[in-house]
Amino acid sequence: MAMITPERDLEASLVTKLRDLKYEYRPDIRDRDTLEANFREKFQALNRVTLTDSEFKRLLDDIVTPDVYQAARSLRSRETFIRGDGTPLNYTLVNIKDWCKNTFEVIKQLRINTDNSHHRYDVMLLINGVPVVQIELKALGISPRRAMEQIVDYKSDPGNGYTTTLLCFIQLFIISNRTETRYFANNNARHFAFDADERFLPIYQFAAEDNTKITHLDDFADRFLAKCTLGQMISKYMVLIASEQKLLMMRPYQIYAVKALVDCIDQNCGNGYIWHTTGSGKTLTSFKASTLLKTNESIHKCLFVVDRKDLDRQTREEFNRFQENCVEDNTNTATLVRRLQSDDYADKVIVTTIQKLGLALDENSRHNKQTAAQGRLTSKQRLERLRDKRMVFIFDECHRSQFGETHRAIKAFFPNAQLFGFTGTPIFEENATVRQIEGDIATLQTTRDLFQNELHAYTITHAIEDQNVLRFHVDYYQPRNAAAPKPGQTLTKQAVAQAILDKHDAATGGRRFNALLATASINDAIEYNQVFKTLQAERQAADPAFAPLKIAVVFSPPAAGSPDVRQIQEDLPQEKEDNRHDPESLLQNGSSECVAIAVRSALEPAAGA
Repeated sequence: MAMITPERDLEASLVTKLRDLKYEYRPDIRDRDTLEANFREKFQALNRVTLTDSEFKRLLDDIVTPDVYQAARSLRSRETFIRGDGTPLNYTLVNIKDWCKNTFEVIKQLRINTDNSHHRYDVMLLINGVPVVQIELKALGISPRRAMEQIVDYKSDPGNGYTTTLLCFIQLFIISNRTETRYFANNNARHFAFDADERFLPIYQFAAEDNTKITHLDDFADRFLAKCTLGQMISKYMVLIASEQKLLMMRPYQIYAVKALVDCIDQNCGNGYIWHTTGSGKTLTSFKASTLLKTNESIHKCLFVVDRKDLDRQTREEFNRFQENCVEDNTNTATLVRRLQSDDYADKVIVTTIQKLGLALDENSRHNKQTAAQGRLTSKQRLERLRDKRMVFIFDECHRSQFGETHRAIKAFFPNAQLFGFTGTPIFEENATVRQIEGDIATLQTTRDLFQNELHAYTITHAIEDQNVLRFHVDYYQPRNAAAPKPGQTLTKQAVAQAILDKHDAATGGRRFNALLATASINDAIEYNQVFKTLQAERQAADPAFAPLKIAVVFSPPAAGSPDVRQIQEDLPQEKEDNRHDPESLLQNGSSECVAIAVRSALEPAAGA
């Protein structure tokens, strides 16, 4: 009698769990022939066709490919096959309109013997007969990394089943030792290997909405492998990056944010904001939300709005990286207006700057005044027919751009619009500094005031825990024997500047990196600049060999500046006018904006940041 190993026991337990989740267990599918026979049966039923043996063999030759990216595209597309009598057959491999209506099956100990490989796979999940998920299991106490190494070894074998059989359609790999479960996307060899540090990237742990990790295999199966959930994970929340021919799995917090945003729109329940920390991939989140909204017939347009011209370009490049020709450039306000008026499906998602949008809705803008003077309809007049349409506006870094006239103009002109904001640093009551003035009443404005509902949160604490961003390294020190302050200077500023000069070389690896000192206001930055200048002059006088640091002041234009500064125009004539503003004069206005002092080594160029 064969011995039941811990791994086999874990397999049996997982199969039982999947059967409880309404998967059909197929113990008869154990090799390549039975796998293909089952696929043939499911394919013919889905496409309402009966293929001859020779036709089915040619079909397999057509769809099986060593290119993971092309196989993934075929899995999600409607394709054409020429039958033996010359007639075309338009087919899909799965029900791509409603993945929940596919058949879901589980098999175990599948053997695929090719000319060069003799592999056996623990558990496979089939959707409509197509193997889409492979689960490799290890006994409790053995690191799941062993399963990862095994998968990489399998895929590295020449002529393996992943390149010559239906296993080319595998989308996800799941590894587990029961208590620790992780998953990662399939990819071609150049995207599927261990890096120099012997780490495998990217690999994910699933998590709940509050970022609580779901690591036990039973809990993971309940939350991730339920039939419709798995169908959505593959069909909606995997991204095929066209420019890199690569499959990318969205992270759990990105998935929850997209779901929350789309549900809010489907239910038409007001505005909302998503608090995802800087560096967490909000561009991918917003891209996926935007593309899902393309299929929502009740939405007329979805605009992703940024507040800087360089971000406009970067966002378009990122969107088009995820999907070729997804969005086009809006070279000026007139182009934006034309695309807003267009009923072309390709123009349903638009990336633009808030400046262009503000110009279009502002009757007093130079653009609209020039148009009116020529006897033509202004941009705002041309957009009148859209006033009552359902529009969705998604604002990047919403706290930077949404406390002014443009926000009110959008809400007033599009009463049926829903507004959503992404931010890594939301404004709460305790840190609100921007005031909304109506009549003689001035009130603090928070992110919640503008966007009402927090749809999802993924904070810097979560990101550090997930190792998605660098951890903070904090040094605490107390200045000793600090020199007396100069007239008009505080002891604190002088002590801070002295400490930076003392520690800069050691902290930056011998001046190989730059450094930033953030201050509360422009006035503080000016004072720090003078303190550094004075201290470095004194050090150089005492020690001629001392090489002073290069100190620069960097700050944003004051929020209360002129309209030309506040709303930088995209048209070249207006940009030239904006460029006439002397940065030195802006220092006189003062500001509550966060300011950075840039400290740069004088000896050599920066090697990092």
